Amino acid sequence: MLLDVTHVTVKPDFTLFLEFENGERRRFHMAAYIDQKPWVRLKSGNAFQGAFVENGTVVWPGNIDIDPETLYEYSVPLAG
Repeated sequence: MLLDVTHVTVKPDFTLFLEFENGERRRFHMAAYIDQKPWVRLKSGNAFQGAFVENGTVVWPGNIDIDPETLYEYSVPLAG
């Protein structure tokens, strides 16, 4: 099931707090991805902090994105 991301909040430790179209709020940690292409470019400066939602997923300037399926499948629900 494909769920669009509707909101993202970025934390400095390469963590994304996500809200999906079904109202679920989840936490996704980029640790497993941040040293791989193309995401390694997000390690320099404040590039990671530039995340925003576009077309149902999280994107960064420079044509970097991550599949919403990955974000949902490998994220954990937030309590409350």
